[in-house]
Amino acid sequence: MFNDNQVKLAISPIGWTNDDMPELGSEVTFEQCISEIALSGFSGSEVGNKYPRDTKVLKKALSLRGLEIASAWFSSFLTTKPFEETAKAFIEHRDFLHEMGAEVIVVSEQGNSIQSQMETPLFENKPVFTEEEWQLLLEGLPRLGEFAAEKGMKIVYHHHMGTGVQTAEEIDRLMEGTDPEKVSLLYDTGHLVFSGEDHLAVLKKYINRIHHVHLKDVRMHIVERVHAEKLSFLQAVKTGVFTVPGEGVIDFKSVFEVLSEAGYKGWFVVEAEQDPAIANPFEYAVKARSYLRETIGL
Repeated sequence: MFNDNQVKLAISPIGWTNDDMPELGSEVTFEQCISEIALSGFSGSEVGNKYPRDTKVLKKALSLRGLEIASAWFSSFLTTKPFEETAKAFIEHRDFLHEMGAEVIVVSEQGNSIQSQMETPLFENKPVFTEEEWQLLLEGLPRLGEFAAEKGMKIVYHHHMGTGVQTAEEIDRLMEGTDPEKVSLLYDTGHLVFSGEDHLAVLKKYINRIHHVHLKDVRMHIVERVHAEKLSFLQAVKTGVFTVPGEGVIDFKSVFEVLSEAGYKGWFVVEAEQDPAIANPFEYAVKARSYLRETIGL
């Protein structure tokens, strides 16, 4: 289905220490995290909040364990702040990732986002961009894409729960309003299913613009609780809405078939934020790696 030259496998450190809730996994060190990533059989990682930003230090720690950096999250504020503020931060982030050998930059618009608000009900308070905000986003993202291209890189937009680009309709508007040469898409199975979207339809529609993949599964009974109890995104995460592939409701074989037929090349990143006190991150990393080995033969 895939070969080593086509697809590389990574796992996000968010299962060890949560970026939005650093109290989850606060006791886990950077060294423990990357050692367990390597031991579980992955070859790459995204960048967590405990990762050193000194590229020499980070490269040494990763090389000792045979790991690469796949990418790292960047929060843009194109809809709520002057473009220059986002551009300055983006260029610094781009240069860091370029030095680390990454080829894609994960971008998510955080203007008006509620994803990091502990008490804000997720579905009832989801932000909806105004026409003016949409124009700022659709004009700003391609400019970030141009900055990325200066280093031979791409931006991959991360549709995300609790933001202005969450639903399939919002992804459509983003894709239709931007140049495919400047703005690509990050495909995240878990966020689409959590939102109630047809994840395979989105995958098939934008397969030629997808250059980074996040693999996360969903526990549907927790999704039902989020709706019934009006939980926030963070409360949903703490309650266990996400898990690794093979542990929830998503049929990943169908996802892999579409990606394989299209000749997808790039990273598959397992990214399933859970409370590490409940879901041991090393145990779940091993589960995820075993599932991928059985499912796609890598």
